[in-house]
Amino acid sequence: MRVLIAPDAFGDTLGPVQTASALAEGWGEGAPHDQLRLLPLSDGGPGFLDVLERALGGTVVATTVSDPLGREVPAAVLVVEEEGRRTAYVEAAQAAGLHLLSADERDPGLTSTWGVGQLLEAALAEGAERVVVGLGGGSTNDAGAGLLAALGAGPPAALARGGLALRDAAPDALAGAGAVLDRLAGVELVIATDDTTPLLGLSGTSAASAPGKGASAEQAQELESALGHFTEILHRVLPTRPLDLATGAPRRLDREPGAGACGGLGYALLLLGARQVGGVAEVLRVTGFDVLAAGSDLVVTATGRLDWATLRGSVVSGVAESTLATGRPCVAVAGEVLVGRRETMSLGLAGCYAVADHPREVEALVADPVGTLAGRVARVARTWSPAR
Repeated sequence: MRVLIAPDAFGDTLGPVQTASALAEGWGEGAPHDQLRLLPLSDGGPGFLDVLERALGGTVVATTVSDPLGREVPAAVLVVEEEGRRTAYVEAAQAAGLHLLSADERDPGLTSTWGVGQLLEAALAEGAERVVVGLGGGSTNDAGAGLLAALGAGPPAALARGGLALRDAAPDALAGAGAVLDRLAGVELVIATDDTTPLLGLSGTSAASAPGKGASAEQAQELESALGHFTEILHRVLPTRPLDLATGAPRRLDREPGAGACGGLGYALLLLGARQVGGVAEVLRVTGFDVLAAGSDLVVTATGRLDWATLRGSVVSGVAESTLATGRPCVAVAGEVLVGRRETMSLGLAGCYAVADHPREVEALVADPVGTLAGRVARVARTWSPAR
């Protein structure tokens, strides 16, 4: 049987490439006669660059950038020649990821996207005519102010000290924003994310995402106010905002779906003229998933947790939907499964298997994620692959 292994990262434990290898190890043990094809996937978050390099090749340009707290960390930009022009792929999580911080360092009031701006500068230095920025897994809540500062929009002392510092930003803090827009006018910017959160409001990034990054309820409200002040300054500095094609009125970018992605990085990139595409859909497209799925007898995907949030805009939901269109069965393996059979069937999954159902199994998964995942997948393989 021909099996396509197409997983996401396995929580914070294993990246997409490592997860695919663990799945292949387990499937090879349970059904050694099957032919396996590995296709690690990403939604734009951690692992985005590894997945695309494996699929597209290209040149990996190593660099050093600032992490969310200003410490130097290694990072990279993937440069690919596509359709006669140079495209650079950037993974924002390499500079702003939550995984870069220990539990006691997580504070979205202090973390900055300055390093993501450095990554964007590295892409431009390679002569990129198109830059695709994967957003996901971020630790920041600064509306991309740090990124704008790194590009020259204003002083880092005002813009690159985290979201809370923006409440004190002076009216001239973004005096260079117009020059940044002019410099990027000839570059196509693309945001790859399935996060549709707006920047401000009750469902905005401060209310919806900041608590998961370490913010208290009170701090989330303070961040909302600080980001609102920041957008007011931008509205004054850049009065000629993009127009709504339907009404002809200026667009409120802070209300746009995706503006709140990665703590508001989406907002800064939209301001610079970026357009948004689904992160999962973009990865499925560039990796040729549909063709590979159609040429397989079974597709196996995986994720750390299969919950209500996974039912849309995730690698698992994207893989299940695309596989369903090919008429092939798709099964999922997850560290935890927190939804019922009805929900997984509505995704198009023919089977769904949890690695850890009990506390003892959770302990084993934490202690040995590769071995525990491989062992579970070996049992799944015996279920789905005809024995010889």
